[in-house]
Amino acid sequence: MKYIHTGIPLAEKLEGMVFAEPLKVWIKNEPAYNVEFLYFEIDSPMAAAIQECSHVAYDVEDIDAALAGKSVLWSKFDIGDAFIAFVYDKECVVEFYQKKK
Repeated sequence: MKYIHTGIPLAEKLEGMVFAEPLKVWIKNEPAYNVEFLYFEIDSPMAAAIQECSHVAYDVEDIDAALAGKSVLWSKFDIGDAFIAFVYDKECVVEFYQKKK
């Protein structure tokens, strides 16, 4: 696994955020610090823990293997050029990211 970013949910949108329609979340990345800011629409389908807690994200070779035996908050989801999934593990929310081959 390779660390990608820390995701931080916000109570208000920031200027320059981009809307991810299927997940109903606004996203803004701060690459200098590997931080991803998130603002969720009230009707976002994502799990409450994802919307309320910060998370750490990792690039993985095999997302299915990374999910095995974990408490899944958001199942493997196709975001176009990659798959993402969220789990609750060791008292924290973790995002797994796998680029499509």
